Amino acid sequence: MHAFDGDGFLDVPRRAGKPRTLGLTHVLDKGLNLREIEGLFDTAGEYVDIVKFGWGTSYVTNNLEKKIALYRSFGTPVVCGGTLFEAVYGQGKLDEFRRWLEHYRFSHVEISDGTVDMPRERKLELIAEFARDFTVLSEVGSKDADVVFAPYQWVEWIQEELAAGAWKVITEGREGGTAGIYRPTGEMRTGLVDEIVHSIDFHRLIFEAPTKASQAWFVKQFGPEVNLGNIPPDEVIALETLRLGLRGDTLREILLAPKPS
Repeated sequence: MHAFDGDGFLDVPRRAGKPRTLGLTHVLDKGLNLREIEGLFDTAGEYVDIVKFGWGTSYVTNNLEKKIALYRSFGTPVVCGGTLFEAVYGQGKLDEFRRWLEHYRFSHVEISDGTVDMPRERKLELIAEFARDFTVLSEVGSKDADVVFAPYQWVEWIQEELAAGAWKVITEGREGGTAGIYRPTGEMRTGLVDEIVHSIDFHRLIFEAPTKASQAWFVKQFGPEVNLGNIPPDEVIALETLRLGLRGDTLREILLAPKPS
């Protein structure tokens, strides 16, 4: 019997290897231990582009240095959740935070104002200041499910933050997909997303999409190279199958769609 190499017998979309600039999978780490991280990369490492230590979890993790070193050994940058930045901003500890980031050799930082009130000009100044030394991900949208901004405001804010120096702008969805670009029921605000991408190249955005339904919707709308965030670690492989049309939700649209002649 011939050994079967398992490669390439299906005609699936081509995906660039890491480090990718398109089709990013931004994974949420809520407190994984070292063995869980090794397991994640053993199975799904080539699909994990950036890892976020959710909200303020990095501040209370015992073995943070080891975790960051392990992610770095897998060629994967890490970033702290925007809520930690908001805590820092609220207490006026920006200089201490910058030293902390440098001590732990973070290359990326998230700047958000989803919970605290931050003057617009100040947020843009902070993006520009941090962008001199870090890769900045900024986040737009409120964590409060009752706060609804008009689409034109989202567009304006995203454009301003990209101009200030943000590498990508994250559209808020929360861990459960219940705020920001989602209604409290978890239903997608599809009109809002359409308005945003009408004015802004979707490759410059990371859409928070923690649920299968939201991930499938984005892949069907924008194809395999859409950037998706807040992906649970155990959903990375499942998301990749959605991107490639290897799951019923996207099979027709991605894998079996007629090829342009």
